[in-house]
Amino acid sequence: MSAHAPELGSRYQPVPPVGWLSTGALACVVVGGILLASYAPRVAPLAAATTLLVVAAVLMVIAGTLLTRIKNFAWTTFALVFKWALLAYAITAGMIEFAFVHDHTRGSSLVIVTLMLVIFASSVPTTIAFTVARFAEAN
Repeated sequence: MSAHAPELGSRYQPVPPVGWLSTGALACVVVGGILLASYAPRVAPLAAATTLLVVAAVLMVIAGTLLTRIKNFAWTTFALVFKWALLAYAITAGMIEFAFVHDHTRGSSLVIVTLMLVIFASSVPTTIAFTVARFAEAN
């Protein structure tokens, strides 16, 4: 067993499914983004993409709410990891947004893509930071 891996039962504390929820939100926006991109530069049907966006937003709100209710959590570690992951994914989301704008995506389609990219850029850092912090020493 690795020197950094916690032993079973040593400090394990049940935590809410924040990682699963934020990963589910990511899956929703990836599917919605692929759906919208498959129509670019034509106008895409927005009902399915909007539904996926709303589901992703709800999952992120639930994840955030559950995350803030965790007691005895490594918040400093979470913040440090989240900050750098957010920077990386914000840059990635910005490049994807540029591609959609460059392909002349406009109106409601662009708004939905932009909102999906906001969730994309926040869900992955949330998953990464939560996973790291849940096994770190609490502050």
